[in-house]
Amino acid sequence: SDTSVPPARVRPLTCAETRRGDRRVVRSLGDSTVHVSATAPRGRGRRHPLSPSRACPQVSAARHDATFGFSAVFDAGTSQEAVFEGSGMRELVELAIGGFACTVFAFGQTGSGKTYTLMGPLAQSEAQPAAPCVLGLMQRSFACLLEQSRGAGLALSASYVEIYNEQVRDLLSPGPPCALPLRWSKSRGFYVENQLSVEFESLEGITELLLEGSRRRRSSAHALNKHSSRSHALLTVHVRSRARGAGGQGTLCFVDLAGSERVKDTGSAGELCVEANNINRSLLALGHCISLLAKPRGKRAHVPYRDSKLTRLLARALGGSGVTLMVACVSPSSRCLSETLSTLRYASRARSVTTRP
Repeated sequence: SDTSVPPARVRPLTCAETRRGDRRVVRSLGDSTVHVSATAPRGRGRRHPLSPSRACPQVSAARHDATFGFSAVFDAGTSQEAVFEGSGMRELVELAIGGFACTVFAFGQTGSGKTYTLMGPLAQSEAQPAAPCVLGLMQRSFACLLEQSRGAGLALSASYVEIYNEQVRDLLSPGPPCALPLRWSKSRGFYVENQLSVEFESLEGITELLLEGSRRRRSSAHALNKHSSRSHALLTVHVRSRARGAGGQGTLCFVDLAGSERVKDTGSAGELCVEANNINRSLLALGHCISLLAKPRGKRAHVPYRDSKLTRLLARALGGSGVTLMVACVSPSSRCLSETLSTLRYASRARSVTTRP
């Protein structure tokens, strides 16, 4: 993969944040850079699950005034189509058709717009389909994939799983979700055993699979997000040639990470608190793996992919032979300053991770 910095997206202030009087502390400078400037609140110095071990050198000693550079910056007024075209997503689809293992994931604090960036509004249904202008990276990629594969003799199928409380569950299999075993082999790496893979030939077909799985995915409401994802979800499109004797296949995997969160800020208790702890634990394992992968090859220690189910399933995307696109999603609110800085530092750290596709 190339060594360009991941793109970043800054969502608008919500109505609740505006009513509360939150200030906008994140601004795009118009040259693919983001500037964060505000007075950091006291007594909130806990390390973010995605925070690297070293601070970004561009951040001042006060830790509340920083400038970050990215391959692209999408501010509050950026359309979903512009995010698709400007993030490199179209090129990723072409690579998947060419046989590469491609992955895209959005990361950031809970409520920062990750699911919206990937899928668009959550209130999508057959009765009230979302307007085309708000469709996310996934639906636009499906359309691009089907258009470019037409007449090329390709077979397309999809699988959809979630990691909930460190259990891998199939979102497409009929019946109540049940835990599936995670295996490892030399040829496939880590993989989910017995997961259902469904073939599709149209945009309607893959969209229905996406909606069906998303309806079964665990989500809850808390103080920071009315539709908080309580699991990490991975939808993988498998691209293979129908020609006899054709070897290998390309994949396009979309990863919707559950957001990092502070239990004190979300007001979580009981089951929500258990979910939050598991989410943060897996995100911490992911951040640790990326910090180690960012080191020069000669100085890398063992990368502990086995520390969580999430890092096992992302092992090939992070350090294998795949091509990966990461989108950093942040809130502009002064209340989310600490989490926003941690996400942006993490993205800057991830820029030095390179693979050999």
